[in-house]
Amino acid sequence: MKTFKNIFLQYDWERIKQKINSVTGSDIERVLNKGKKTPEDFLILLAPAAAPYLEQMAQISQNLTQKRFGKVIQLYAPMYLSNECQNICTYCGFSLDNKIRRRTLSNTEIIIEAMALKAMGINHVLLVSGEANKTVGIDYFLNAVNLLRPYFANISVEVQPLSTDEYKALHAAGVHSVLVYQETYHQEVYKEYHPKGKKSNFDFRLDTPDRIGEAGLHKIGLGVLLGLEDWRVDSFFNALHIDYLQKNYWQTKFSVSFPRLRPAEGIIEPNFIMSDRDLLQLICAYRIWNEDIEISVSTRENENFRDHIISLGVTTMSAASKTNPGGYVVDPQSLEQFETSDERSMDEVRSIIRNAGYDPVMKDWDKVF
Repeated sequence: MKTFKNIFLQYDWERIKQKINSVTGSDIERVLNKGKKTPEDFLILLAPAAAPYLEQMAQISQNLTQKRFGKVIQLYAPMYLSNECQNICTYCGFSLDNKIRRRTLSNTEIIIEAMALKAMGINHVLLVSGEANKTVGIDYFLNAVNLLRPYFANISVEVQPLSTDEYKALHAAGVHSVLVYQETYHQEVYKEYHPKGKKSNFDFRLDTPDRIGEAGLHKIGLGVLLGLEDWRVDSFFNALHIDYLQKNYWQTKFSVSFPRLRPAEGIIEPNFIMSDRDLLQLICAYRIWNEDIEISVSTRENENFRDHIISLGVTTMSAASKTNPGGYVVDPQSLEQFETSDERSMDEVRSIIRNAGYDPVMKDWDKVF
């Protein structure tokens, strides 16, 4: 079966890096003034040479986003179900080698957390867990979705890579979208970041979006962990991946997220520091390249950045997030996967969005039965 791996193998990391660093100002101007963009155009917009054009890029990004999505920001919150994990990942607080108290929510605890989120007005929930197949496998997830379906209009998941049949089961149970991050597309160093566990299998993770697409999920979310390797090269490969998926699973929607490495128990320091201006450039580059893609910014980012990015390309934001299992009510002291930066309440975030002239949306569709 043909997968993205067939495309991926045609590109070389160092050659892409050289192309990015050789971009000139005239290349930037040519891309900004052309019509339909390609992944190669996206590469040009990532280049250091694009920095002087950031204000122009931001204006274009704003116009394209308003044309396609209107002045709307969709809000959601994550619900962490478990911090148990069978992988060793050098950047994650849930890593198997971290000696922490592990916790997996029971049925009652899941419902208690759901009620706390509903009290905030949340109708979109993202279910997150560590990667522990025996403890939190497909049966656990299906049970959680069935418990939560009466509470939320939209349920998404960010869990370990699953089989096509397992994704089909989640789809049938009512899951709207699946988020999966390659973390880094630098295959040669991927194993150094993931020395043990199923996640160390680069190819299996790389093929995961294909399996999600085959299962017919409504939306697939992709991204890279910004800080592991050169963010420009990693982001080019991520866009290349999205381009392939859009062509092969054209009935599916796609989103991109921008997780920057944040402090967490036992993690490494970022190999590459990404400034706020860099992240703004990346967001604008995605929007200018792809008018249809949904762009999500989480509470990893600070209040100031999130406030200013509202009008510049973002379509989705998390708010009032807790990144530990039971973090809202059941067990606020359990270990976080990472520290959040924007700790404002849902009401505060909604107010900020309204003051920016945008509409904070908690639910934007109903399934017809």
